[in-house]
Amino acid sequence: MSNLFETLLSEKGFLLADGATGTNLFNMGLMSGDAPEMWNTDHPDRIRTLYKDAVDAGSDLFLTNSFGANASRLKLHDAAGRAHELSRVAAEIGREVADTAGRTVVVAGSVGPTGEIMEPVGALSHSVAVEMFHETADGLKAGGADIGWLETISAPEEYRAAAEGFSLAGLPWCGTMSFDTAGRTMMGLTSADMVRMVEDLGDLAPLGFGANCGTGASDLLRTILGFKAQGAERPVIAKGNAGIPKYHDGHIHYDGTPELMADYAVMARACGARVIGGCCGTQPEHLRHMREALDTRSMDHPPALEEIVDRLGAFSSQGDGTGEDARAAPARRGSRRRRTAG
Repeated sequence: MSNLFETLLSEKGFLLADGATGTNLFNMGLMSGDAPEMWNTDHPDRIRTLYKDAVDAGSDLFLTNSFGANASRLKLHDAAGRAHELSRVAAEIGREVADTAGRTVVVAGSVGPTGEIMEPVGALSHSVAVEMFHETADGLKAGGADIGWLETISAPEEYRAAAEGFSLAGLPWCGTMSFDTAGRTMMGLTSADMVRMVEDLGDLAPLGFGANCGTGASDLLRTILGFKAQGAERPVIAKGNAGIPKYHDGHIHYDGTPELMADYAVMARACGARVIGGCCGTQPEHLRHMREALDTRSMDHPPALEEIVDRLGAFSSQGDGTGEDARAAPARRGSRRRRTAG
């Protein structure tokens, strides 16, 4: 049976996802060190605004404010027992926004990493990780999320544990990883490794997979090209940061302009992504430009690495982690469209 995500993707061909959660909540007054998930009950009006801003900017899909709503992360705020509740409420607010949007919008229940390292390297066991992911997924499903959305994962063991957790909850899901270490995840996976891992999950595999966050839009597009080079047929997701983070006046700012993110969106689709959004630094104005660009512009070829550099800026590393470094574009500086502080 098709779910809303698959149905809408089939109808439209591609979907615009949302932007940043943290960046936009910090702009609303969230303080560093605070748990954003607490705002689901403490400031539901602000979470409603977060979701609605993405929908009003043209997003077909938005993520719930539940990235850290697992027992491991919440125990740092003496709230380990609230994982299910905070996940449920995050989805309930999202369901309300989607149901009053006047068009079809997918509510994707965000699920982030546990924050712990799994066995055999770390102490977190597979069974405990599955239990945590199941609790969060069950809360999201109870609140009305259409799908689960795993993001910013670096370890294959954690990705697999989350797959089991979603399955136990009966919640279809998508899952992205963050390739932020010279084209690899922090735990060493390449784009090719991820394609193989996803397919090896069999019946537990996600509806779509891809990359989010990382080190900038250029690097992320190189990773998307890596997925497609493996012949990936499952829908690919691109959710890149709005430029590069810069520390200024005590705050982190991302220097990607709305115009740069519009170029990124069109190029991401040309690279083979079918779900395109932004991660850190991406605000509603970026999304509006991305929406307009996707609806009015086309690109009839996957961009060469040199073209990505020219339009979006330099890669952070010479190679993409696969060992085929000879194909990497030179890390040039001074792109025409780059950058103004955002």
